[in-house]
Amino acid sequence: MNTNKPKSDLHFRVMALMFRIRDFFNPRRAVLKEAGIKPGFCVLDYGCGPGGYVADASRMAGETGKIYALDIHPLAARMVENNASKKQLANVKAICSGCKTGLDDSSIDVVLLYDTFHDLEEPDRVLKELHRVLKPKGTLSFSDHHLSERDIVSKVTNSGLFRLLNKGEKTYNFAKKK
Repeated sequence: MNTNKPKSDLHFRVMALMFRIRDFFNPRRAVLKEAGIKPGFCVLDYGCGPGGYVADASRMAGETGKIYALDIHPLAARMVENNASKKQLANVKAICSGCKTGLDDSSIDVVLLYDTFHDLEEPDRVLKELHRVLKPKGTLSFSDHHLSERDIVSKVTNSGLFRLLNKGEKTYNFAKKK
């Protein structure tokens, strides 16, 4: 069961173009620095869209790290795979899904949940899945310009699965509760 409906291909392509323009003027690496990605980390970019964060996350995690880019839209998975191939990013894997990641329990160091939460039909199911795949000391890095700070903190922490770790300039980082 998907927690969100995929957008039309046209809508997705327009969104991808807008993100490329955004990324040109405001590179994603500055956002990713707040997530604390280190060499060897396994990262899940949940709701990756066209993959604006994937290349920088891949470089930050290095050859020993792994980047999983998940989106409900099949075009997103194809774009991520094509870009990873062009840029020779061997540590990137695309996943097409609406909620379930297919990843092992406690296998992810950092989850990126950027500009996706407001659009989820079943956000609690997604938070449970992210909690499941995060390592005990893993980080949920969250940003959603559609939500207020109060909404962000309450929607993530009210699940009882996460606690606010810190607030950066561009993101909120949450720690996994046991």
